[in-house]
Parts: sequence; structure tokens; C-alpha cells
Amino acid sequence: MRSTEVLMMSCDATAQTNAAPHRGREPDVVCFSPLRWNFVFRRPQQLLCRAALRRRVFFFEDPVMDEGPPRMAIRPAHPGVWVAVPHLPPHLWDYRTPWLRELLRQLLRGHAIAEPILWYYTPRAMAFTQQLEPAAVVYDCMAELATGEIAPSHKLLEAELLRRADVVFTDGSTLHQVMRAMHPNVHLLPSGTDAPHFQRARGQTAALDEPLDQAAIPEPRLGFFGTIDERIDLALVAALADARPAWQIVMVGPAKLHPAALPARPNIHWLGAKRYDELPAYLAGWDVALLPFARNACTRLANPTQTLEYLAGGKTVVSTALRDVVRTYGELGLVRIASGPDDFVAAAEACLREGPATRAERLLVIDELLAQCSWDRAHARLQEILQSAIQARFAAQAARRRSA
Repeated sequence: MRSTEVLMMSCDATAQTNAAPHRGREPDVVCFSPLRWNFVFRRPQQLLCRAALRRRVFFFEDPVMDEGPPRMAIRPAHPGVWVAVPHLPPHLWDYRTPWLRELLRQLLRGHAIAEPILWYYTPRAMAFTQQLEPAAVVYDCMAELATGEIAPSHKLLEAELLRRADVVFTDGSTLHQVMRAMHPNVHLLPSGTDAPHFQRARGQTAALDEPLDQAAIPEPRLGFFGTIDERIDLALVAALADARPAWQIVMVGPAKLHPAALPARPNIHWLGAKRYDELPAYLAGWDVALLPFARNACTRLANPTQTLEYLAGGKTVVSTALRDVVRTYGELGLVRIASGPDDFVAAAEACLREGPATRAERLLVIDELLAQCSWDRAHARLQEILQSAIQARFAAQAARRRSA
């Protein structure tokens, strides 16, 4: 490719060249996601990077409004993975559905994608993909994308997606219970964790240099990493800081909220977004890891992936009473569950008082759990279920042709 960003309108020859070595391989994946590939490295990226070991993956992001002609920008994001970003001028924004359909058609034609696996993280994409003939339809329903106030149009598109889906995956048991009432082939596929990556944070590992923006922050440090949005209980974070001014609250991650909404305290440190490979170094410098999630419609089905990452890093963890965290980790004594600011402060104090023997005993249980929760295992199970879904669709199509 001439650059990291290629305009779809002018890259047909390049696309055909890239497509040629993949003929005869398993069906390509075209994934539709409301999350940007480079926003945070989470479940979609973990699963799709592994899928790209066997098939090409095209990650179709939400459209961007800017000047210029309608176009599709393509860039390589990982071996076997291309990110496709539709660009539409403002005067066409209200008519984006037919334009997205056309840009998608050009993507499929330009990269010789035939009968792909359609992999959805957002039902909104059904508005411009209903005309496609896939090898299979996957709905990987994530709790953080399946909660909150849902518009009637979204419900209709999700109903259509569930009608067409061959298989539905969910990342938490509460969401799994909800989706089982809506589809006959739903599988609980909890998010895994990259244990070796986060185990580097255990102890004061000499190989991990203290990040410069955290090095000057005094101890004890209580930290959180993840997206800072309406799911975070900002009042709880402020109350924690006010209750113990000597504690330093370190908040790492991109903020989707207006800066004025973030509580300003001398002992709250908003460090912004970090790369995935930087997270263990931040985690290594914390005394307690936090899951300060609000109890609202956006977290009703939540099962935060940070929980396992914190535990892999050897940290004591305090969480609000999210149902899946309580069931999966709280009842095993791996995470302290707190309700309300006073309870949260008390739980954090208990974590700070914990001795090395208690932590060592808990790590034995955590390592047994981590052995069952790798991303490789999660993807292998997904692949097995997906292959069955592809075969079932093919058999059904063959039966219809015979009976026609």
C-alpha cells in the first residue's frame, strides 16, 4: 500500500493483489462496530486479532463526517486486519444509510470478499447490510453496548439482527439470561484476559519503568483504567478522595465526558488514554485497583474486563455491587464488594491493611482461574461454535435448493 490510509475509490488493483493470497482460505470476516479500533484494546480486538490468523478481517467503523467526496478509508491495523472508515460530507449525512450500503458494496468488490462472516457489535449496521448473503451471521453482544436507553429504531434493528443471526455470544451471565429469551442459539462467552501481559505488574517488577506522569504521585495509590463515561460513578470517586485526602486516586483512560464533569480534587489524577502495552506499568504502581461503576441502566448487565486484568496483576480490588462481579468474583472472595461511599472507603482500607500471606493465598486461587480464562481459550471455543453455525447454514441452504 502507498500509505497507511488508502481511499477505496482508487485502490481496486491493490485490493485485488492483497486478496489473491487468501483464496481458498476460510470465509473472511466483516465486523461492524460502534467502537473505534484504536479507542481501547478490548474484546473485539482480542477476538478479531485471533480470527485474523485464519481469515482476513475487515473492521467496519461508524462513519465520519467531513468534507470531500463520499469515500472509504482503509488502513492495516494488525496482521490480517484492515480498518474501514466511511467518510461522508455533511450534506449527505441525513442520507447516510444508502451511501453506507454503496461504500460497503465497493469494499466487498474491491477486496474480493464473497459470502463473508458478518460479525456485529451494533444492530445499527443492519440498516445497510440486509442485502448481503453471508456464510454466517454472528452477534457478539457486549454488555457495555447493550445497555442504556434504547431507541425504538434500535430495537427493531436488533430484532432483525436476532432473526438473521446464526449464533449469539454474550460476555456476561446476566446478559446471557436476557438474550436466551430472544434467540435459540445463545452462548455465554466471557471475556478472557492476557494473563502474562498483566502478571508483569505483580510486585515491584524491575522490568517495568514507572510511567513519568504517575511517578510523581505519592502513595498510597488507588487506580482505575478503562473508558471514563456515564458508567463511572464520579460522585463515588469524589467522595473517596474527600474521605481520605492522603489517598491518591489515579484514573487512566479516555474520557467520553466533558472535562467539567470530572471531579477536580488535589488527590484525583486524570491521566488520560494509554496504550494497552502501557497498562501493566501503571497497574504495578497501585496499592488497590478500583471498579467504581455506577448502578444504572448502563451497568445493569456489566461484567468489566478490567476485573481479571487487575487480579492477574496481583492487586486487591474493590468494586461496586455489579451483579456479575459479585457472582463471579465477590462470592469467591477475590474482590471486595462495596455499596455506597462509606462502604467503599472501608473496603479500600481493608485492602491496604492486607498482609502478604493473605495476598499470596489469594493469588493461588487467581492463577487457577486465569488458567481457564485466556483469550486463546475463548477464541477457540468461539471458533468451534462458529464453524458449527456455518455448517448448519450451508446444510439448510442445500436442503432448500433440493426442495425447490
